[in-house]
Amino acid sequence: MTTQQAPASHAANANPPDFSDPTQGSLARAREMASETVKSIADPAPLGLACFALTTFLLSMVNSGLLPRSMAPVVFGVALFYGGIAQILAGMWEFRKGNVFGATAFTSYGAFWLTYWAYATMYLPNIPEGDRGKATGWYLVAWGVFTLIMVIASLRTTVLLCGLFTILAVTFFLLAFGDLSASATLVKTGGYFGIATALWAWLLCLAGVAASTFGHAIIPNRSLAR
Repeated sequence: MTTQQAPASHAANANPPDFSDPTQGSLARAREMASETVKSIADPAPLGLACFALTTFLLSMVNSGLLPRSMAPVVFGVALFYGGIAQILAGMWEFRKGNVFGATAFTSYGAFWLTYWAYATMYLPNIPEGDRGKATGWYLVAWGVFTLIMVIASLRTTVLLCGLFTILAVTFFLLAFGDLSASATLVKTGGYFGIATALWAWLLCLAGVAASTFGHAIIPNRSLAR
C-alpha cells in the first residue's frame, strides 16, 4: 500500500515573496515573508512611481522653460487624478503590504499633488501678487524638509531609491529658493533637476514592472537593507 505525501514544499512556495519593490526595507521584507496574504498582493510601488514621475515631468517641463507658462494648466488634471488620487491608492496598498516607507512616501507625495492642484487653481489667486513668491517658496521648503526626512529613511532601502529622493530634495530646494528670491535662473535649474527626477522615477517604475513580467530583475538595484 502506498501513501500520498502532501506537497508541503509546493504549498510553501505557492506565493513567492516579491522583493522587486525598491521602497522595501528589512522590516517590510520580513513582514512579507511571514504572511502568505501579503505575498499575494501585487507590488504597488511601480504604480506610485509612475504617477509621481509623469506628473513631475510635466510640471518640470514648464519650470525649465521647455514649455511656456501658458501651458501650465495641462498639469492640473494630471496632478489631481494621476499624481494625486492614483498615487495615494498606491500608498494605501503599501500600508496593506506592511511597508511603512512606501506607504508614507506615496501617500504623502500623492497628497502633495492634490495640494498643488488646489493651491494653483483655487488659493493662489487669493494671495496678493507681491506675496505669491514667498508663499510658494515656503510651501516648497516645507516639502523639501519632508523629503530630507525620506532621504535619511531611504538609506536602508535601495541605491536607486536613495538617489531618487536625494535629487528630489535638491529639486524642491532649488525651486523654493528660486521663488523666495524671485530668481528665474534657480527656478529653471530646478525644472531641469525635476526632469531628471522624473526620468529616475520612471527607471525605478520600469525596474518594478519588468521584474514582474520577466520574472527576474533586469535593472540592477542593490539593496541597502541590513
